Amino acid sequence: MKISKLLNKKYLSIFIFLFIFFATKINSTEPVDIWNVDPNKVEADNELDDTDSKKKIKTESIYKKNLKAINEQPIQEDETLQSTKIEIAGIYDPEENGLSIDMWTNSDGRKIISLYDRLKKVNLSNGAKEIINISFLTNSYFPDKNISNEQFLKIKSDWLIRNGNYQTIEDYLIKNGNLKYNNKLIKFLVDEYLSQSELEKSCNLFSKLNKDIGYITDDDYLLKFHIYCLINSNDKDQAQLQLDLKKELGFKDDFFEKKFNYLMQYEVKIDEEISEKTILDFHLSHRTNPNFKFQPNQSTSKKIWSYLSTSNLLDDIKNIDLEDQSKTRLIEKATHERNYSEKDLYDLYKRFQFSINQLLSVKQSYKVLSSVEARALIYQGILITNETEPRLELVKILKDLFINEGIGNAFKDEMSRILKEINVDEIPANYRSFYDTYVNEEKVELTKIKINNKVIHQSKLINHFRENISKKNIEKDLQEILKKIKKDKKYFVSTKDIILIESLKSDDIKYPKKYSNLYEVDESNMPSDIQDLIDNDEKGLVLLRLAEVIGQDTLENIGPETLYFIISALNQLNIDPLRNRILLKVLPLKV
Repeated sequence: MKISKLLNKKYLSIFIFLFIFFATKINSTEPVDIWNVDPNKVEADNELDDTDSKKKIKTESIYKKNLKAINEQPIQEDETLQSTKIEIAGIYDPEENGLSIDMWTNSDGRKIISLYDRLKKVNLSNGAKEIINISFLTNSYFPDKNISNEQFLKIKSDWLIRNGNYQTIEDYLIKNGNLKYNNKLIKFLVDEYLSQSELEKSCNLFSKLNKDIGYITDDDYLLKFHIYCLINSNDKDQAQLQLDLKKELGFKDDFFEKKFNYLMQYEVKIDEEISEKTILDFHLSHRTNPNFKFQPNQSTSKKIWSYLSTSNLLDDIKNIDLEDQSKTRLIEKATHERNYSEKDLYDLYKRFQFSINQLLSVKQSYKVLSSVEARALIYQGILITNETEPRLELVKILKDLFINEGIGNAFKDEMSRILKEINVDEIPANYRSFYDTYVNEEKVELTKIKINNKVIHQSKLINHFRENISKKNIEKDLQEILKKIKKDKKYFVSTKDIILIESLKSDDIKYPKKYSNLYEVDESNMPSDIQDLIDNDEKGLVLLRLAEVIGQDTLENIGPETLYFIISALNQLNIDPLRNRILLKVLPLKV
């Protein structure tokens, strides 16, 4: 009986399953008979295979299918889904710097655009740049008040290009490959690599970004670059296919096609046409002409100058005709742009011939010479002058002449070398500022911290901001140091001391009440607009404003009062990792 009941249950289950299955089939769409092939279609296909001309028609139909696939628009999403779709763009995890994914949510786009326009006009220090990087490159939602996604992404792209860090741009492109409006960044990067004669880096970028032809087909320049990279990697069949597909869409570029045909070995005759329209065109002009020669001029772009320099295509300094001063001016400009070395320029200056009288009266003689000859004479005068003050005077005159000509970087490394040869103790007071400005420009940042427990902001309390020390131990250290300080009647609590203590309080470190009268906090110097942004939790805009406040100053040179409200702003917003990095730069002694 037990077995019988089990069998009955089994058959009942099967019956229910079959009933549901056939009911579903009855209500579903009628299946297609895969064996029911239209004989007319078979006949038509057979006819297409009969002749070569019909094979061509069939091949063209394949091209059209590929073109359709490339241009096919993505399937339209449901409007409800589109309205709730959230886009994020950045590199850094918000938690890395104590930020949040909604750091821009409350911000007005007009303020973002206005503030960024102001920042573009300032020669920002590295400290300010770091803060802007964190602001723009932290993964976050887009602001949606008075600014479109496109506008915000363009600001990010513009900042990346201005900052000019190639690796950062690559990281951004790789992590945000699905974003629109990235073509400008891709163009910038492939052009920069090619201008430095690093074709492999340019081409590798396409594979790193996984950019297939469908992604760049709407951009003729990137498509041409992609096709050229395929030729360079000996994937000529694919290169031909991509060009054919693009031509079907109406693409026409006679210059590129000539170079293409030569590289594909369809054409053996050398095409000597040189185009400066783009760095790719210029490179193709060079690549397809074994006898390539090019003389740059004042209107030659920086990228082409760079390409000529890195490809060893510039004239040898020894062959420069000194009578043609326009060539020397070109070399001065190229040196300023770091395409000729400073050694080359100053070797050229040494070739100029001057009389003994001119060399003995440099400060008067240079004024009646051409600008090129004047700079060469002053440089030679520096080399033969041993006395400190006259030598410093000539160095300053030469630097000013370069700056006035708009080519100040042409006298940078050589000036630094000359100044470092001078005995610091012999520098007159009126040249001390000039000397410090340019010699300290390359000062190496020292990172070993020296602890001085006699000063609050140099004491072991700073270890809280760089090490994982227990709260209990820090509170004990704080009590110990405050006790010593209070006993010292001569000790003056500085603004930097207050900055450190207030930062500890922000981190919930208990401050003993008996020392509450040790100092007073003055919040009056906090700009009201920054405080308003803080109160509205606009972290992204606060960071941009702080970068504007820092401007071209190094963090170490910022005044204590300004430093106080910068740290106060970061404390209020709990942006602790960035705050800690700033504190460790500006508070402790370093050796």
